[in-house]
Amino acid sequence: MTGDTQGYGRTSENTPRTARSGIPRRRLGGGILALGGALALTPIPLAGAAARSDSGTGVPGSAADTGAGMEPGAHRPTLRRGSAARAGLLQEPLDQLVRDAEAYLADSPEHPWYAGAVLLAGRGGTVALHRPIGKAVRYAAYDEKTDTGVEFPADQQIAMAEDTVFDLASISKLFTSLLAVQQIERGGLELEAAVASYLPDFAGGGKQDITVRQLLTHTSGFRSWIPLYKEPTREGKLRMLWDEVPASTPGSAYLYSDLNLISLQLILERITGRTLDVLLREEITAPLGMHRTRYNPPASWKPKIAATEDARLPWSGLERGLVWGEVHDENAFGFGGVAGHAGVFSCAWDLAVLARTLLNGGVYGRSRILSEESVDLLFTDFNTAFPGDEHGLGFELYQHWYMGAMATPRSAGHTGFTGTSLVLDPTTDTFLIVLGNSVHPVRSWRSGSAPRVATANQLARAVPVRPERGRTAWFSGMASASTATLTLPALRLGSARARLECALWWDTEPSSDGLFLEASAGREDWQPVPFTTVRPGPGHRPAPLPHPAGSVTGFSGRVWHRLEADLSAWRGTSLRLRWRYTTDRLYVGRGAYVDALRVRDGDRTAFDSERPQDAGRIRATGWVLSAD
Repeated sequence: MTGDTQGYGRTSENTPRTARSGIPRRRLGGGILALGGALALTPIPLAGAAARSDSGTGVPGSAADTGAGMEPGAHRPTLRRGSAARAGLLQEPLDQLVRDAEAYLADSPEHPWYAGAVLLAGRGGTVALHRPIGKAVRYAAYDEKTDTGVEFPADQQIAMAEDTVFDLASISKLFTSLLAVQQIERGGLELEAAVASYLPDFAGGGKQDITVRQLLTHTSGFRSWIPLYKEPTREGKLRMLWDEVPASTPGSAYLYSDLNLISLQLILERITGRTLDVLLREEITAPLGMHRTRYNPPASWKPKIAATEDARLPWSGLERGLVWGEVHDENAFGFGGVAGHAGVFSCAWDLAVLARTLLNGGVYGRSRILSEESVDLLFTDFNTAFPGDEHGLGFELYQHWYMGAMATPRSAGHTGFTGTSLVLDPTTDTFLIVLGNSVHPVRSWRSGSAPRVATANQLARAVPVRPERGRTAWFSGMASASTATLTLPALRLGSARARLECALWWDTEPSSDGLFLEASAGREDWQPVPFTTVRPGPGHRPAPLPHPAGSVTGFSGRVWHRLEADLSAWRGTSLRLRWRYTTDRLYVGRGAYVDALRVRDGDRTAFDSERPQDAGRIRATGWVLSAD
């Protein structure tokens, strides 16, 4: 299995296709966005363009070894181990990240989420955390009658190690996507070309209009999966694919499907004349020195590979017993272990090299595998017509369900059904790899992505947010299913020019969580206070952005904004003001910060949080003063 939401499961023609014109370089450089199914040019920032010394992210340029804010030709970091401080991260959240991950080695709630995992987190060129937990091999079998795992004897169990190799499952799709983008860059593949122009038999079943872009963004109309492994021959498997009828009109809906990347594999093999495993080795892993990443690992690797499932009917599609050292996914197994949707094995450090390469704009050390413009396509949302299903070319974007508080409109990543995940956040130049063997001993023992979310939340918290002024700012925290209030003392305002001023920083799960400015002239009759915000930047002062509902939600760029609110409507009353931060029970963002609170009553300053006597009158419930 490769996806986290589907059931089990997921060449070549020998005549190379003549190279096509590809996307012109000027269109790559401008960026490409899908708007209602049509492509439009728009300028977009490069993947590594986070501000190196932005007050909102708190990255001191002299302390954090980051690749953010790089100009063309600037140094792109390679990986080395280092302290949290060296990475520009906070140590305590990284320690909590490990504790949170270890909690899922116990029943959560009925069974462990995984037998073990390898955790890797870093920022810039520094890997600040690389920690194995639990067991790589624990169970010999699964007893379905008692719903228990049959453990190997203690001396035959194998502990996780930093270099344990995992079946990546659907993270394999990223490698196939990178190979496709390489061909687009080189002119051998056209993004908007019909798949059938490369694979004529693909047109069967009404698929003649499906494009390469729709394969990469899961908008082709393919259903999620079909049991290709039931056909004993490769020809039979391909016939099933050729005859498959789309479940929806191509381009009309988002539906995650393994068939998209299998089809892309067939295109790549046709136009290059090389099999996918050879392409992976020659175009990605060898240039980047990813020596523990490949299809079909040799038998000598087995003691260093995490075991997966006791694969038997009816929960598995095939009777295989304990799968260990071979691909778990049935369809990939049916293709001999080499498939576009699954089959790649790798370790955490190798994936960190890949992450660093992409955050560097396609280069690692002396090796470049993609241009900066091509990398930008991986971080650009082509699915603007399908809100909630943001997708670059192969990479998922802005998905709180496993990225947690690391999610931003440019955060890219993927998960794998075996328990793996990779998240890159160009905004903060951070990366997180969580490799678990969560189908060991059986796939039914885990659901959801709780460990992924918990660890991502802690890495997001490890990126400091420096106060706008002074040493501390008010922080809402990052708790789910909670409400936190920050209330000013009652103030009597007499001016028609009364206003609130403060600095505001927010990042919440869009729509679900929000920050509200409210006023009360009585006891509990809180009403919204409209306000405006301005995001500081170089050049002329931007126009204030109105918030007529008195609230903010979603992504604000992770920088401080200047806020003003007209309080004249409460002239002559005893006014109380408060910030209310509310979250639902699922996911959270990085939270909210408020600093430099000041209420002006005409020419008089009625309240100033920088005055100790005023600061001491603030009533905080859930909010805390934070230096970071």
